[in-house]
Amino acid sequence: MTGPNGSERFVKKHDFVQPRHCAIAGLLAAAFALAGCGQPTSQAAAPPPAPVTVAQPVKRTVTDWDEFTGRFEAVEEVQVRPRVGGFVNSVEFQDGAIVHQGDLLYVIDPRPFEAVAEQADGQLADARAKVELAKRELDRGLSLVQTSAVSEQVVDQRRQALQAAHAAETQAEGALKAARLNIEFTHVTAPLTGRVSRHLVSPGNLVQGSDTGTSTLLTSIVALDPIYVYFDMDETTFIKYSKLWFEGKRPSSRDTANPVQITLAGETKPSHEGTINFLDNRLDVSTGTLRSRAVVKNTDMSILPGQFGRVRLIGSAPYEALLIPDVAVATDQSRKIVFVVKPDDTVEARPVVLGPLDEGLRVIREGLKPDDRVIVNGIQRARVGAKVAPQTAPAGGKPGDKS
Repeated sequence: MTGPNGSERFVKKHDFVQPRHCAIAGLLAAAFALAGCGQPTSQAAAPPPAPVTVAQPVKRTVTDWDEFTGRFEAVEEVQVRPRVGGFVNSVEFQDGAIVHQGDLLYVIDPRPFEAVAEQADGQLADARAKVELAKRELDRGLSLVQTSAVSEQVVDQRRQALQAAHAAETQAEGALKAARLNIEFTHVTAPLTGRVSRHLVSPGNLVQGSDTGTSTLLTSIVALDPIYVYFDMDETTFIKYSKLWFEGKRPSSRDTANPVQITLAGETKPSHEGTINFLDNRLDVSTGTLRSRAVVKNTDMSILPGQFGRVRLIGSAPYEALLIPDVAVATDQSRKIVFVVKPDDTVEARPVVLGPLDEGLRVIREGLKPDDRVIVNGIQRARVGAKVAPQTAPAGGKPGDKS
């Protein structure tokens, strides 16, 4: 400080430190200013529109089908019982096999009946001999009465004896026929063509025979082709069909063999066809349903009595309808909706009234127009009011999943 050299050194040091402190202070102030304002340093980029697949409804002529749960029953079913009793000699069929009418099923010991038949044959021969004797005695009496060698009373007695001999002959013939029938009944045959159950009586067992239903059950046979399917139609559907019949839009199943289609358990589409051939004459008061029946072809005999199946019955006259893939339909609480892409590529939820499925597509009764673009793929990515990037799907093509 005392000399000029010292004063010069102080000034240079002060000039060097002051600009450095100012720069640091400025940087801190700028940092605090940016932190205090709370504004982002840059604006986030908006997400691109979600890609979706759209398709226009398919327009074609369809016919409604109503579905019911049905159970198959045999057109004919027979319980095989013997008409004569005795010991079983043999079983002539394989359990569960297809048998034809007249095939031998059981053989019952015929020897007792053969003995009875021989006895009846002898009685018939005796009766015929007595008839011949009575004829000769009557002829002899008629000759003698002309010479008054015998009286008219004797002739009448001989005529009556001849009539009695004829009656005895008739009885003997009947007894022989019955004995021969019993021999025939010892061979139990199939009364119809169908699938036989298992044998319930083994050889060596004694069976009871009767024509009154008290005989021993041997087995059973069910006819398989054709086969019946019974189902119950609810009252609402019956009233709908009646209205359509009065309007001339659908023939009545009472006088027309309306077609049905059958889907068996485990199948996804109908595999058998048939026709309605019976409607009951009243509704069941306990269930409010009408018992109905259809006859179904079963040429491969794959359907068995007792099986369940889904019965599709024609439910309307042909009409023009709009159809979309079933996966395009969503549920919003209690209503059904589809997502439609508007001209500005924004999404709109449209309530619809559904009809039945037809060849994999869902009939839309109300809510859509032919030129609407319906989202058929990417429903989960669509948001009502948001823009999307629609891609057109092939007409009638499979839309894929909802992902």
